[in-house]
Amino acid sequence: MLDNVFLNEFGFNVKLYRQKRGLTQSQLGELVEISEHRISEIERGRCNLTLKTVNKIANALNVLPCKLFEVKE
Repeated sequence: MLDNVFLNEFGFNVKLYRQKRGLTQSQLGELVEISEHRISEIERGRCNLTLKTVNKIANALNVLPCKLFEVKE
């Protein structure tokens, strides 16, 4: 899978679960201890993350990390 497609899918999933949880980008950023701007970049597939950050996001969204990696075909 191309890197940009993978990052876009990951970002889509973060946004989907964030919205399901009723959080703003700012609120998620506070929970994860990163900026709202960084959350926006993640959701738009514009940045690469460490596994540590992925785990923090998953915990904040109350989902398993693997859910953030699911690809819709």
